[in-house]
Amino acid sequence: MQPLLPKLRAGGSAKLFVFGATIGPVVDSFHNQCLLRYDWAPITVPWPAGPLGSSLARLLEQEYLLCSSWSVPLLLGFAYVVLGDLLPRLFQWMLLQIPNQPSQQPQQQQPTTRQSGNLRTKAILAVVTTALIIKLSQFLELHDPFLSADTNYAVLLTATLIQWWALDGSLAALLAAGITSIGGPLSELPFVANGLWHYIPEAGDYLPLTNLPENLGNFLKPWLGDSYSKLALSSITGPCYFAVTLDAIALGRWFQSSSRRDDDNQEKREIQ
Repeated sequence: MQPLLPKLRAGGSAKLFVFGATIGPVVDSFHNQCLLRYDWAPITVPWPAGPLGSSLARLLEQEYLLCSSWSVPLLLGFAYVVLGDLLPRLFQWMLLQIPNQPSQQPQQQQPTTRQSGNLRTKAILAVVTTALIIKLSQFLELHDPFLSADTNYAVLLTATLIQWWALDGSLAALLAAGITSIGGPLSELPFVANGLWHYIPEAGDYLPLTNLPENLGNFLKPWLGDSYSKLALSSITGPCYFAVTLDAIALGRWFQSSSRRDDDNQEKREIQ
């Protein structure tokens, strides 16, 4: 039995937004330096001068300590709220509408200290494993050890499925992460088309809008431009979206649970 997700609270969603807007760009920077270039309001933070900075740059194979854009914190903040709070609850609600489903474990009135500790541990593990998966995507992109984009994709997807099995295991999370692994890269098309960033030729191996019917292409032109069919993405980002969704869900569970406990304690103090 999978426990129902806790009721949404503004405080929990605010924490999730702040995490996505601050830590999200740092983790995203692990692989975007070898995938894309930011064209609007770019941010580059060099490594500290000296032997230590040079050694870290060589070890991590990153030219910059941070490479991002001023648009990314806001986008990732909203993305974490959608992926961690809204999307899993939507799929949970949809699954509950299916008859003859296994019963859901009701959420307790107030999470115990042990439960909160477990949620915190899973959230931290989810963030760490997501960072490692994104770093693995950078390694595969730079070294191309298998000489096959399909094989690299399969390696990353396997890693994300192990992450889901070990840290979550719920069908709602699997559906949310799976849909996001497909829709996430496609959601970047308006930003690529409007010049916020672009994928470098070596990484842009996914052209999702080629060979579209003419009537659909005419519909997309006002938003994506006349060259919509040439907009390139990177296929390797799909499993990364899968992992980010799982870490957003784990963080959302923890933040919402802790906000619920704080609200309940506040109510008790007011009654006393």
